[in-house]
Amino acid sequence: MTKWWLSALMFVSLSCHSRESAEPRKVDDFEDPTHWKIIQSDQVTGVLRKFDDALCLDYDFHGVSGYVGLQRDVALDYPSNYAFDFKLRGDGPRNDLQFKLVEASGDNVWWATKPKFEFPSQWTQMRFRKRHISKAWGPSEEMELTHSAKLEFTLASGEGGKGSACFDALTFEALPPPDESPLTTKRMRNGDQGWVFGLGSVREIGGLVFEDLLMWSKVSLSNDGKTWTPLGLFGGEHNNQTHIALPETETRFIRVDKGVVFGGGGANPPRLQVQPLAYSATPNDFVKAVASRNPRGDYPRGFIGEQPYWTIVGVDGGTEQGLIGEDGAIEVGKGAFSVQPEVLGPHGRATWADVQSSQDLLDGYLPIPSVHWRHDGFRLDVTAFGETGKPQPRLVARYRLTNTGAKATQYSLVLRARPFQVNPPSQFLNTTGGVSPINRIAVNPGGLVVNDSRHVAFDRNASRGGVVTFHSETNVLKEFDKEPLRANDPTGLAEGAVYFDATLQPGESLDVAWVSPLYESEAVPARIDAGEAQDLQAQAAKAWHDKLDRVTFKLPKEGEHIANSIRTALAHMAISRVGPRLQPGTRSYSRAWIRDGAMIGEGLLRLGREDIAKEFLRWYAPYQFDSGKVPCCVDDRGADPVPENDSHGELIYLVAEVYRYTHDRKLLEAMWPHVVGAVQYMDELRASERTDANRAKNPAFYGLMPASISHEGYSAKPMHSYWDDFWALRGYKDAVEIAQWLGKDGDAKRFAASRDQFSGDLQASIRTAMAQEKIDFIPGSAELGDFDATSTTIALAPGAAQSILPPGALNATFERYWREFEQRRKGEREWKDYTPYELRTVGTFVRLGWRERAQTALDFFFDDQQPRSWNQWAEVVSRTPRKPFFVGDLPHAWVASDYVRSALDLFAYERHEDESIVLAAGIPEAWVKGEGIAIDGLRTPGGALSYSLREIDGTLVLDVKGGLTLPKGGLVLPWNGGETRVTRVPARLEIPTQ
Repeated sequence: MTKWWLSALMFVSLSCHSRESAEPRKVDDFEDPTHWKIIQSDQVTGVLRKFDDALCLDYDFHGVSGYVGLQRDVALDYPSNYAFDFKLRGDGPRNDLQFKLVEASGDNVWWATKPKFEFPSQWTQMRFRKRHISKAWGPSEEMELTHSAKLEFTLASGEGGKGSACFDALTFEALPPPDESPLTTKRMRNGDQGWVFGLGSVREIGGLVFEDLLMWSKVSLSNDGKTWTPLGLFGGEHNNQTHIALPETETRFIRVDKGVVFGGGGANPPRLQVQPLAYSATPNDFVKAVASRNPRGDYPRGFIGEQPYWTIVGVDGGTEQGLIGEDGAIEVGKGAFSVQPEVLGPHGRATWADVQSSQDLLDGYLPIPSVHWRHDGFRLDVTAFGETGKPQPRLVARYRLTNTGAKATQYSLVLRARPFQVNPPSQFLNTTGGVSPINRIAVNPGGLVVNDSRHVAFDRNASRGGVVTFHSETNVLKEFDKEPLRANDPTGLAEGAVYFDATLQPGESLDVAWVSPLYESEAVPARIDAGEAQDLQAQAAKAWHDKLDRVTFKLPKEGEHIANSIRTALAHMAISRVGPRLQPGTRSYSRAWIRDGAMIGEGLLRLGREDIAKEFLRWYAPYQFDSGKVPCCVDDRGADPVPENDSHGELIYLVAEVYRYTHDRKLLEAMWPHVVGAVQYMDELRASERTDANRAKNPAFYGLMPASISHEGYSAKPMHSYWDDFWALRGYKDAVEIAQWLGKDGDAKRFAASRDQFSGDLQASIRTAMAQEKIDFIPGSAELGDFDATSTTIALAPGAAQSILPPGALNATFERYWREFEQRRKGEREWKDYTPYELRTVGTFVRLGWRERAQTALDFFFDDQQPRSWNQWAEVVSRTPRKPFFVGDLPHAWVASDYVRSALDLFAYERHEDESIVLAAGIPEAWVKGEGIAIDGLRTPGGALSYSLREIDGTLVLDVKGGLTLPKGGLVLPWNGGETRVTRVPARLEIPTQ
């Protein structure tokens, strides 16, 4: 956030080292480069050079993501309070500056970070206090740093590029314990020049809250009572309180001058509450503190301790996406401000806190979400969607305010541009949610512009408007004249509002709409005519029906939510991508993982969106490193070097799947070098583990993929995850087929040898790990013997590794999962949260023949859709859904793909053991009564599968349409404990049920 605090420079101007501090210890003067070594990731380079008496790191990211830094061995023990000081300068793009402290094992790391740091061109003093340093990662449960063996300065790619970073004079200083005595609240005393408050000593504070402070009062700070630093003029009307944020500030005295403009100072001294550091540690902390002192409804839920939910708004493959919250606020783009509705009427002011809200999707599944307010006397309907069919689409918002009373009534629809995202402050990964600074805002009858860059254009002129800065919160409404209403606010908390006034007869409605660009542009969007938004919505609905209805379902009422959620999930996978880049989300996870891409890709292929899968494959594969290593993920910074050893198999699998469904030989040939490189790299990886030394260390490690953090459960420390190995085995199998399809027999033979050797090593490892830990289930990793059934699902689909698993182990794994699932479902087992990746278990149940369990599990997971009527899951589900927590992205496209693949398995799945397609293995028997069920157009490698299944007078009737090339094992219908096989189509089977 840019200069939102009025005291942006206060820390420099007021801070001083305590006289009680010990003499700082010199850690390194950066005169001897031999103390330091370069650390760098794949294809990133760094070189050290002397610069006067300092040391510079010249770096080049070479178009990839990653890191480069300098590290040295130095042992440090940490007192109860401390600080590091150093000087730095440099030039180049903005990248993340990381200061890391590493304990002796190298596994546990603490750090202080400055994201997207802009190096100063002149030497600048930096200080990291103990409170700035936190645990970054590591398996140790110790969160407080007591000893470190190494330290490093690292640049992690933000904008990448090349440049230099220079360091000098690194010192370590033991500090006295911070003064944590309570900060008092009292009336200020009368001084020579104004009202004064003293803290007794120089204290670190986070801000000030005044009561009865008149506008505009001059507030100043001092360490000695003689030299004063003015903060500015204050005196806003926040519930008769004035809030001033002062992050990282030290002072002893606070003064309010007398006799300034508008009678500042007043006749009576103001009451002052001095706030601790936590009060303004971040912009979100400050707004939360303000919100807690205001009526419910004045601020969004996320700032008052309530977890909100939202959904995505955009177009298929767009470059920008908006959000709409469950309470009707609309975020115009990633990290941007939101437009929040309110209604004025005879009841007074109504916000989200004063109404009953509900949500839905157009036609039950289209990504055109609405929020509905119900209140005595009125109804407000808010709908948002992305404009389709345009190279530069717009976000469209519609509002319909309806008089539901019995007499004509004067209403005002108020639309407020507020410095808050819909993405709440509990969201911290990649895009920090919460505050979105508005430093400048201009409002006119036809629209508004924020920070001179983001525009909103209304479809009709507003009646009046207002703008307000944070420290003059009283909103003065004005009639519009020739010039827009403007506000500039250094706190970044300015707001603007427009009012659409109307007298509505009973049943009459007021319709208002606006548009904003869904692409990066500072241009003013073309204004739409009144009523045009309805036509744009109809066009968007038609376009989405064309994309989502390529597979159709006929189901009884109790099954409709399954079909609707499939189609909404498909839409969310399409909207969450940026161009060809498939992503799990647009805020927390706005980057592409090959893991997500492979699994999303399978779902897309089965639902007739092979175009997206092909685009992604063409885009991702060229990011492969020169070594053949497949990057775990790619974003605007380039390929990420973090070793996640499932990646290589996933790329090969996606290449094979795209060819199976599309038979695009030209694309397959283009992908061949990437397949060869990935196989070669997997061979090298497993060779590094296929050593006598590794066998001696732990025989379960022998021949596996090396330890990695691809599985989220092992992010603290890399493990030999069987997740990686199941993917690697699938990659080897697909590489053999790809070579055979292309007539490369020699390569096919070589790949097959690797496949078979690796398969044998994997089988041996699983048996060894189970024996070592004395367990009967398949462990998640070779060293832990941990239970992780959600991870183990990959062994079945898409791993197709069921035949290599120890006898009985697969069944034991999922029987245990089922027992624990039932305990959780029935409230007999404590749980805090879970990830809906568990939806993969539904497909596993289908494959195991557990028809009823699959439906029971689905019902449980459906209860955790937030909101259910928006047909979506977050990455994380909590047992206390209104308590703020990190949810990941909502919706989460990888979770959506897990659902799609499992839900489609209910109707049909490939069984690799006998090369067949199994039909209706997850369909409840009750559903086939009467009109039964039908699915039309489900894609398979042999073409589109269409069939119906119904029971007529005691006979089960299966009708399968033609046009499908059957696999070697044909189609299989499991029913009543037996299986019936179809070997040609079209076909009709009649099976007695009694």
